[in-house]
Amino acid sequence: MSDPKSFVLALPTAEDYIEILGEGKSVALHSGRVVLSPGKDCGQHSTGHHEELIVVLSGVGELEVTGIGRTKIRAGMVAYNPPQTEHNVFNTGSEPLAYVYVVAPTV
Repeated sequence: MSDPKSFVLALPTAEDYIEILGEGKSVALHSGRVVLSPGKDCGQHSTGHHEELIVVLSGVGELEVTGIGRTKIRAGMVAYNPPQTEHNVFNTGSEPLAYVYVVAPTV
């Protein structure tokens, strides 16, 4: 990978999902913006060999972590998922749930 450069950009406003950082824009971070309609979820998945930070921008929902259960999340909150964590995000509200996720590999 070439040396990444500093940049500033407007947060994408796609209706469903859009990548923010990916290959060529960062050394190791990957990130995206997700918008879930009421009653929808992002699908259960694992962090694998990565850790993940979720920053809730708007709406209300729940983060379900296998072995722990569901925790309520809402605008202004952050959630952390360590490596090897099976999880899913649900929109339990009546408005769209929007969040940014940031994923980084562990060393």
